[in-house]
Amino acid sequence: MKVAWNIAVTGMNARPENPGPGYAVARCLRQGAAFRGRLVGLGYDVLDAGLYHTGLDSSYLLPYPAAGPEALLERLLEVHEREHLDALIPCLDAELPCFIAIAPELELRGIRCMLPSADQLRRRNKDRLPDLCRALGIHTPETRTVSDPSFFRNGGWTYPLVVKGAFYDAVVCYDAHQAEDAYYRLAAQWGYPVLVQRFHEGQEINLTGLGTSQGLTGAVMMSKRALTDKGKAWAGVSVVDEQLERLAATLIEGLGWRGPFEAEVLRARDGQLYLIEMNPRFPAWIYLSHGVGRNLPLTLVEMLQGEAPPAFAPLRPGVMFLRYAEELIVDMKSFENLMMRGAFIS
Repeated sequence: MKVAWNIAVTGMNARPENPGPGYAVARCLRQGAAFRGRLVGLGYDVLDAGLYHTGLDSSYLLPYPAAGPEALLERLLEVHEREHLDALIPCLDAELPCFIAIAPELELRGIRCMLPSADQLRRRNKDRLPDLCRALGIHTPETRTVSDPSFFRNGGWTYPLVVKGAFYDAVVCYDAHQAEDAYYRLAAQWGYPVLVQRFHEGQEINLTGLGTSQGLTGAVMMSKRALTDKGKAWAGVSVVDEQLERLAATLIEGLGWRGPFEAEVLRARDGQLYLIEMNPRFPAWIYLSHGVGRNLPLTLVEMLQGEAPPAFAPLRPGVMFLRYAEELIVDMKSFENLMMRGAFIS
């Protein structure tokens, strides 16, 4: 079946050290053999570089999630009036509560999404992940919510440890001074809670896929080979890891999860797998799914069209991705239109 839909994708921020997933999702769709539709980029800042990329047909600014679901719905209906959207793929953690709240109204307007429920989203929050893992028999590092930075001097934890923001960012800290600095920075940037997590040495491996009524669908796994200073993958290679796939399947079935996700996992030196985070959207490295023949964003859209999950070919190990930065040449008129009018069409 050809995909001739108009699809909006959020998360077009593209900072080299910590890019959003949006443009990688758009690349997967654009390069899918079945795709014949239009791609609409949605972002929150006029400097979100993905908004200007030639792979998009048009781009629009959205109100920040703090404005609430009503403001988001009003803006999306304005975009829908111009673009006649058929589907929307949110790609950022912080915006998902608003999208989940307005999903029924979007559905009434013919805009389809594949999203978890509000309860499912809360259950995998960083501060509630230990409870979820205990219930499902999954290992995860000990995690605490910290409201007083004196914990880092008097809490009795050994270093290194990891300080984590409510939505994004994690800092490995080797002494109390580093930990306190990270605490204040993450609280200022992402709000509370701030979390502290036990540090385990090992190899980082990640899995992305779709949660459907059939459980885990289309798993793609990779091992990180180079990291940015924020711990994000700058390079990685596809792997096949049955133990990791079983962990992810348990997670998806235990939650009844619907939609894209990423499981960030650490294989400790003794071979034990620890679930570090469950991200409720496609990861920034999702273009690797196209590279290994399991184009997950296109699969999501095909399923929204009513198709059954495909019979995927066996996952190909040894396919590597390397991230790079490039300069986009942007016409000032396009920049001004996005700044003044919140939209431009390529």
